[in-house]
Amino acid sequence: MVESIVSIVPGNPAMAGGKYVLIFDPVDGSSNIAANVSVGTIFSIYRRKSPLGAPGVVEDCLQPGRDMVAAGYVLYGSSTMLVYSTGEGVHGFTLDPSVGEFLLSHPNIQVPSPGQYYSVNHGRHKYWSPGIRHFVAWLQALEDNDRSPLENRYIGSMIADFHRNLLRGGIFLYPADERRPDGKLRLTYEAQPLAFIAAQAGAYIVEVSDSHSDSTVSDAAPLTVEEGVPVAGLLALASVPEVFVVLWARQAGLQVVWVPLIWAAALITPSTRRR
Repeated sequence: MVESIVSIVPGNPAMAGGKYVLIFDPVDGSSNIAANVSVGTIFSIYRRKSPLGAPGVVEDCLQPGRDMVAAGYVLYGSSTMLVYSTGEGVHGFTLDPSVGEFLLSHPNIQVPSPGQYYSVNHGRHKYWSPGIRHFVAWLQALEDNDRSPLENRYIGSMIADFHRNLLRGGIFLYPADERRPDGKLRLTYEAQPLAFIAAQAGAYIVEVSDSHSDSTVSDAAPLTVEEGVPVAGLLALASVPEVFVVLWARQAGLQVVWVPLIWAAALITPSTRRR
């Protein structure tokens, strides 16, 4: 399956006059299609940087997340939903097949507090950094009998996990590890658009790093369209940051850099991204 589509067609007159750039992952979770698991389409929209009247260039697609003007996704599951934001909140629309229209079903989505779930692939535990292992153990309340753990829910289709935690509250992460030191999530068409949506839904955003880097998903300008999120590829949705981040980070001796209400994010292993 094609994981991303970025088409710069030389001589296309429509591209010469277009004012915006559309970047999208057509089938996120495509490996799950044969198992009838929910998949989705993720998209983001930027203003073009190249001059109008000339063909578009790849550099139009390689912009930092802070320059995004809109983002969203379509989730194909028991129902078909469109969730999007233009920087003025997050709104969900459900497809009504009887009329062939998307109808507003989830206005002004806000991440609930406290969160219910955490979503991570425990099968990669042996490859995680000590910081990631400590974080997940904290979410499970393994060393705290007085605190209830978060419930684990992991579908393996990122957009489905993200959508559930957006509506129910919690944390989604896909960290870097020994086998994927640059992370798995793609910065351009996965991490940046979902970060935009999470922030508009009221998620608290932090960068947590073993290093002293202050790079964030919003500031990172991709070097290539296929670039993985450096440092961990971790997207965190947390409605109470003091609970979900600060306490365990202090215990693990990790640095916390706050980026409130801007982008979802963050980083728990040293950055390997070129600057």
